[in-house]
Amino acid sequence: MRAIVIAEHGGPEVLEYKEHPDPVPGPGEVVVDVAASGVNFIDIYHRKGVYPLEMPAPLGAEGAGRVSAVGPGVHDFRAGDMVGWLNILGSYAEKALVPAERLVRVPDNVPADLAAAALLQGLTAHYLTHSTHEVRRGENVLIHAGAGGMGQLLIQLAKLRGAHVITTVSSDEKEKLARALGADEVIRYDGFAEAVRRVVPSGVDVVYDGVGAATFDGSLASLRRRGLMVLYGAASGPVPPFDPQRLNKSGSLYLTRPTLDHYIDDHGELLARAADVFGWIESGQLRIDISHRYPMAEAAQAHEDLAARRTTGKLLLIP
Repeated sequence: MRAIVIAEHGGPEVLEYKEHPDPVPGPGEVVVDVAASGVNFIDIYHRKGVYPLEMPAPLGAEGAGRVSAVGPGVHDFRAGDMVGWLNILGSYAEKALVPAERLVRVPDNVPADLAAAALLQGLTAHYLTHSTHEVRRGENVLIHAGAGGMGQLLIQLAKLRGAHVITTVSSDEKEKLARALGADEVIRYDGFAEAVRRVVPSGVDVVYDGVGAATFDGSLASLRRRGLMVLYGAASGPVPPFDPQRLNKSGSLYLTRPTLDHYIDDHGELLARAADVFGWIESGQLRIDISHRYPMAEAAQAHEDLAARRTTGKLLLIP
């Protein structure tokens, strides 16, 4: 099979699509013929070494496709089943080796590419709006990068829960997209904290910030007293160390830095969140915007486009 396995951390140039031995399933494992692989910022962090990997390292943490082989002890899946997975490295390949306990079954009327696009970001948006902070009707919520893949899903799920949504974007085109998804107020990044206060003078209840360094200070300044800052990513770079006394002086604020693994490490929780996301897709309540599909051999271009914010919505690699 062909796959992307990096020999060293570095820039997009380390992403080479080469021949590798076909995977063979061991006990409790499943081989899946990959139909599509999601491209996510965590892939860039893995490639660059922000999250160091042992070399040589497979890349890609999300995908969907059909089971082609199962190992001993696997009873819940068989060849031909359509499945998806997330947070398992090795999706940038024609075949992926996945522990059976980390697979989710894809409903018949959800296409494989849509499943691959929905899982990692969909379950992230689910836990952020349902568990890290349970968004309630009437709350004021600030979501950064509303036209991006994560931002689009957060807007929709916050609106499903009855929130008043404010979001940041960088262009008129992205503003139109965010408004079409239900955002109540769309603002630019420059001076966004002041713009938020003009809309909600007391400040918002919660900020969902996946941008990181560039927006962190303004996000804190946008919160009401005892508001919650949810820092779930660092697309602009990591937030430098800061004095926690700032949380006191700014109104007894709360700050959390959650990660998806801690919200799906229980198998039942993984399945429940996936069932919700697929159910919303099937009912038309959640729209997944696949903005670009790249051949797997063009993974480097996909990484460059994502890092430069040239795209909106979800990016996929197709073997």
